Amino acid sequence: MSFKNLVFSGVQPTGNLHLGNYLGALKKFVALQSMSDCIYCVVDLHSLTAQLVHDDLADQTRQITAAFLASGIDPAKHVVFNQSRVMQHAELAWIFNCVARIGWMNRMTQFKDKAGKDRENASLGLLAYPSLMAADILLYRATHVPVGDDQKQHLELTRDIAQKFNNDFSARIAAQGLGVEMKVGDETVSGYFPMTEPVIEGEATRVMSLRDGTKKMSKSDPSDLSRINLTDDADAIAKKIKKAKTDPQPLPTEVDGLKDRPDADNLVGIYAALSETTRQSVLAEYGGQQFSTFKPALADLAVTKLAPIAGEMRRLMADPGHIDAVLRDGGDRARKLAEATMKDVRNIIGLLQD
Repeated sequence: MSFKNLVFSGVQPTGNLHLGNYLGALKKFVALQSMSDCIYCVVDLHSLTAQLVHDDLADQTRQITAAFLASGIDPAKHVVFNQSRVMQHAELAWIFNCVARIGWMNRMTQFKDKAGKDRENASLGLLAYPSLMAADILLYRATHVPVGDDQKQHLELTRDIAQKFNNDFSARIAAQGLGVEMKVGDETVSGYFPMTEPVIEGEATRVMSLRDGTKKMSKSDPSDLSRINLTDDADAIAKKIKKAKTDPQPLPTEVDGLKDRPDADNLVGIYAALSETTRQSVLAEYGGQQFSTFKPALADLAVTKLAPIAGEMRRLMADPGHIDAVLRDGGDRARKLAEATMKDVRNIIGLLQD
């Protein structure tokens, strides 16, 4: 027996979703629907790690869900829900807190970045949230997770936690007949949790700021011109691309010519991802031309791809009852899957249950 292919991923309900979220996550989510069963989650518990009190967490959760649906995710064929509806996420996270080592958490670069110099004042949740992320994934024994480059370290931690759990409880897993064979490197081993694989592909795995090609596009950037929000209308999209930072040189004809030109590389990568082609194909068409020619073409392409999503998001957000019904149905379906896993985990650990 082997693990059935299953995709899991989640998005935090904090701030407006932007082009980077679409290209790095939502667009992949939609594509993966035709290849595997998928579970897509609005990870509202994760949003508490950096900021405990939110004035609009429920609306933010609905907005992320609207973005899922507007992008093309089918909630009838796949599972769409918000994390806090399924209490087993927190239950497995606590068990994984006892599996993971403090040293593993201290090495997480995102914790160092977000905590800054005042690490002693950071919440325990911020330190431990990669353990909750591991629980999110492994609660459904997901085999694949679409992630950006910045989340790859967390997925490696998920694999470390799965492997340690499998090793620590190997005898009990075998005795209960719950082991599944899997490949770990060149070796075939047996365990309860899979060694989840990242799905990192495409021309825009890390979309950068329109104002600074060396920094990641971010919801928290104080300048709205640094990002294209999924809720932006056609005029706003065109304006932001027109004002995007560039350099005075024409576009190169080869990809190597983008080296040390982060702003140019970012815009070419965005065009390639939106048009589902490669940077080299884009340069074959626009190489040698000035940004005064390329930017209007990029703006037209972005409007064509993104404006319909923005319009559909606005339509969905006008009917919050429908969004809530989608999340309620998805939560019920996710809870059944999650409880099946937790019954096994409790038995493996030796927790008394009915």
